[in-house]
Amino acid sequence: MIGYETFSGLFLTALVLAFAPGPDNLFVLTQSVLHGRWAGLMATLGFCTGLIGHTLAVTLGVAALIRTSPLAFLLLKLCGAGYLLYLAWRFLRTTTIQGGRSVSEPPDAWRLYRRGILLNVTNPKVSLFFLAFLPQFADPQLGSVAWQMIIFGLIFILATLLVFGGLALLAAELSPWLMQRSQVQRWIHRLAALIFALLAIRLLWMPIGPLAF
Repeated sequence: MIGYETFSGLFLTALVLAFAPGPDNLFVLTQSVLHGRWAGLMATLGFCTGLIGHTLAVTLGVAALIRTSPLAFLLLKLCGAGYLLYLAWRFLRTTTIQGGRSVSEPPDAWRLYRRGILLNVTNPKVSLFFLAFLPQFADPQLGSVAWQMIIFGLIFILATLLVFGGLALLAAELSPWLMQRSQVQRWIHRLAALIFALLAIRLLWMPIGPLAF
């Protein structure tokens, strides 16, 4: 049984990391501002589903393969950077405003959910972080390490759900004020496009090994 100190230490660390600026929480914020709370919440559910994949990858050793195989790491890195650039392009496309609302139709819930999953699973930094972070809390004397990894991953997902869900609700509250100002709305799209493009460049320059963290 996992002790209280292990649970609280992992949970608090996960909360802090969920607040750290990155493509995931930025995507949740922009979707909530532009399309409402349900858009942000569906993106959040997609990210949490992606974290399940990272948890299983660490448990099964796939993340270790990515860490030790330059080719596998390069392919995943290219996929992640490519998708970030695609999102940047999408934001640049939707800068025209009519009547205080974006011309483009808001994506449906299922599409946002899938985008959340894809954006999360194509980020190799998450798998590498899980590989370096979660095993530190494992204790072989408590039983199966694999099951402990799964439990740790679920704790991390819970923290992410709380933080991202809170960000989605908060951003949605600001949305009516922001959406009435076309100039602000344009800058939201342009700033999001710029940040996603910079994150893609940063991901492409990320090395394998300790420096990746």
